[in-house]
Amino acid sequence: MNTVITQMLSRYELYSDYDRVNALKEILQEITLCGLSRGGFFQKAAFYGGTALRMFYGLDRFSEDLDFSLIEKDESFDLSEWFTAIEKEVASYGLNLSVETKKKTKDTAIQSAFLKGNTKEHLLLFYHDNDISETVPRNKAIKIKFEIDTAPPAGASYEKRYQLLPAPYEINMYDEASLFAGKLHAVICRNWQSRVKGRDLYDYIFYMSKGSPVNLPHLRARLIDSGFITRNDNCDLDDVKRILKNKFDAIDYKQAKEDVMPFIKDPSKMDLWSPDFFKQITDNLTAK
Repeated sequence: MNTVITQMLSRYELYSDYDRVNALKEILQEITLCGLSRGGFFQKAAFYGGTALRMFYGLDRFSEDLDFSLIEKDESFDLSEWFTAIEKEVASYGLNLSVETKKKTKDTAIQSAFLKGNTKEHLLLFYHDNDISETVPRNKAIKIKFEIDTAPPAGASYEKRYQLLPAPYEINMYDEASLFAGKLHAVICRNWQSRVKGRDLYDYIFYMSKGSPVNLPHLRARLIDSGFITRNDNCDLDDVKRILKNKFDAIDYKQAKEDVMPFIKDPSKMDLWSPDFFKQITDNLTAK
């Protein structure tokens, strides 16, 4: 196996096939980022979302997708222009994966794609142990989804970050307060009746435990774009706290916990989840 991949795997505690698959996915995420960076992608785009929070701020849960946003709106942007850069990068580590566009079911500003390969093949390539992949079907595909917003809401702030593995590279990403704004937008605007996503709540606690401020102008722009508020509505810090508290009263916390369970190692971190818990910690929310 490639020595760089061996070095990257050494960071993980691998007790099960589940751990090994997640480690495989995270390493593929990092190789994808490296390929995008080498291809000049971050001159136009920024990294944000849960995986950005995990990689650069230490979020202690696995995150599946790579989320990006253009810095400036560009209706002519074509994500497929960077597929070759990604495929070239993964091939340089002896990996057999390809990039495919995800077909749209409706007209949106979001473009999506998958880095796709055979799970069993890559488990054997990474770990050289025939026993570890016996539970994995031969035709099971591993997919790394990445998507970009080509009409981003205004007001985000950015920072440069660097990684040394799999090779030194630079990315442009949302700063902490803008990342938090994106997460609050998800908590507020997600339809919790049809799509309970407790990962949003888990991440919310993570931000609050760090004392992260929220980029309020960016959050307001996101809420306007989503149609949650109008340009004439106020959206100060007290308004956001009120909106969040109302949301926390309407969540099915049993389903929310079930959503998070596959992505964390310590379920006891969710023992206190309740409307009262979330509403009380929201009192400490600050703005940048």
